Amino acid sequence: MTSDIPPIDTTAMHRVGGQLGTNPAGLFEDDGGRRFYVKTLESPMHARNEAMAARLYRLTGAPTLTYVRTVEPEQIATQWVQLDKRCVAHLSERERRQAQRWFGVHAWTANWDAAGFDGDNQGVVDGQVLTLDLGGALSFRAHGDPKGKAFGTRVDELDILRRDEDNPHALRLFADMRSEAIEEAIEVVVRIPDERILQVILDGGGSRKLAEKMIARKADMAGRLGTFESAVSLCASMMESANA
Repeated sequence: MTSDIPPIDTTAMHRVGGQLGTNPAGLFEDDGGRRFYVKTLESPMHARNEAMAARLYRLTGAPTLTYVRTVEPEQIATQWVQLDKRCVAHLSERERRQAQRWFGVHAWTANWDAAGFDGDNQGVVDGQVLTLDLGGALSFRAHGDPKGKAFGTRVDELDILRRDEDNPHALRLFADMRSEAIEEAIEVVVRIPDERILQVILDGGGSRKLAEKMIARKADMAGRLGTFESAVSLCASMMESANA
């Protein structure tokens, strides 16, 4: 989500807490007692990238923290909330299934850090599972390196987020999804009109090139519908043949 609060200026606020993730950051409080978690990224481009990811998540309905604009262009800020839980390992089965509903959104936005390096990118507030940081979505990795050609028009994340053993917390979150759940998660993205994607990206200061890429990625996901069941069936048939 994005707040209508005017851009915040951390130089006029009190720092009341330190860094929680990998980026230089702090918890700041204004004179009215409102608190914000503010990250300082490598460049304004990195901040714009995460802000754009937040807009796209909001477009799909995927729950996130509430993003707030900042005076400093290299900063990204969210309203502070007290989490009931933080970590994939602490999610109940019901909460884990709730988080899986947004698998398609993570894949569409190439959010390789959807689960977090330590499983700490998923949290719960008032029974709702949120993605807590979007710095690993779109053009940059969570640590700031550009993804380059790895962020293309094919959504390989539909497989990678469920199978990459180097991303164990994503496996814990997504690996056991049934084909029906995967396709329902894809439909969350596929049903968004191309015109809305274009509008949201351009209104957020993004380029037409990015909009075209995200529309192409949506089309690639649509082309995968109906293939997951056959893949599961093929795997089962192979196992039956091997055991015959």
